[in-house]
Amino acid sequence: MSIRVRLAVSALALALSLASTAFAQTPAKPARIRGDIVSLSGDTLTVHRRSGDTVKIALKADTPVTALKNIKLQDIKPGSFVGTAAMTGVDGKLTATEVLVFPESARGTGEGHYAWDMGPNSTMTNANVDQVVQSTSGRDLKLSYKGGSNDVTVPENVPVVTFAPATQADLKPGKQIFVVATPQGSDYAAQRIVVEKDGVKPPM
Repeated sequence: MSIRVRLAVSALALALSLASTAFAQTPAKPARIRGDIVSLSGDTLTVHRRSGDTVKIALKADTPVTALKNIKLQDIKPGSFVGTAAMTGVDGKLTATEVLVFPESARGTGEGHYAWDMGPNSTMTNANVDQVVQSTSGRDLKLSYKGGSNDVTVPENVPVVTFAPATQADLKPGKQIFVVATPQGSDYAAQRIVVEKDGVKPPM
């Protein structure tokens, strides 16, 4: 084998090695887990998911845990930063299934418009509220985010919430929970948790 061929083979092997290493280091896509708490034992949270299976989620002492509290649709004002899950109708219009009003300190969280996993044609828009318009079916929010804008209709009966304090002591059996987690084999590691408290269940 000539020196030129050997160098080419070595370069190809190095490139493949680097590519496989980069692929291996690509972080796993976060999972969204919804369900009921079965138990909390040490640093392991067991959750029965809506899909019917039961999963184990590893916690750390500093894993963020929050609850929610109900607010009024009228509390959404121009300048609010919100996250709203919505369904896309056959006419292409978005109708909210929930609205989370972020505190000012969390402005910009998850900003954008993207697919969501609460059913077919489900989306999530995290954006600034530019305008609130009263409509016959509730209120229409004119939203803007980096790279785009959306109009979302919020019916009167849709949950409107904001964050409330909670701790890992609130992770009690039977409580509904929403967890953003990183897959770890057949289990998960929690990134952040929203737990039912004072009767307010995570609607997202």
